[in-house]
Amino acid sequence: MINSLHRDEQVGQARQQLHGMVRDLLAEGARTGAFRADVGPDELATSCLHAVTAARELPSEDAVHRLVTVIFDAVSHTAEG
Repeated sequence: MINSLHRDEQVGQARQQLHGMVRDLLAEGARTGAFRADVGPDELATSCLHAVTAARELPSEDAVHRLVTVIFDAVSHTAEG
């Protein structure tokens, strides 16, 4: 039980670190104009990481590549309208 609890804490910390890194990269990209700035970097990071998690359920490597393209397009372009 203790080992499981410790492992869960480590996984939680790793997820927070990953989220922070992605958020910071998106924020910097927004400042330079490389990524969209109409959605906050924290929200974008959460969305991206959830989308990447979905990759494990995709049926093929090609589908994973398409997902990565969709994610990149989503952060690279501002919403129209």
